[in-house]
Amino acid sequence: MAELSGTPRGEGRRIAVVASRFNESITRALVDGALDALVRHGTSFDDIDIIWVPGAWELPLAVRSAMASERYDAVVALGAVIRGDTPHFDYVAGEASRGLADAVREGEIPVGFGLLTCDNIEQAEARAGGINGNKGWDAALAALEMADLMQHLDATDES
Repeated sequence: MAELSGTPRGEGRRIAVVASRFNESITRALVDGALDALVRHGTSFDDIDIIWVPGAWELPLAVRSAMASERYDAVVALGAVIRGDTPHFDYVAGEASRGLADAVREGEIPVGFGLLTCDNIEQAEARAGGINGNKGWDAALAALEMADLMQHLDATDES
């Protein structure tokens, strides 16, 4: 029986960070966390591209485009959707999440999921470098780990 897993290694990997400008104070903290994680795990700063989109709704299209470019070993999707007084939250959060999941299923490279869906700004702040850590950091680590695992699986397929 073989057990395979990845290690969050960034050396030699090109990474796209796709981030929503909406709720920018939260998203910038997520981007900072992702960049910190990537660089600390060996990704050269010059091998990271940050792609800004207007909001969470636009994340899936930009992620798919980054994946299709064949420039990247992994993509990190970051954004924050905060519940308001209308059902808009449900549509945006649900469809952006579904769009990112579809991109992962149809794509060939990993996507780290860092889209916060929170009831209020305090929850978002807690997850963007506050008491609950930084989900941008977590999404970047997951993307690196999966890129490494995919490389191992590809090597296993070839043998």
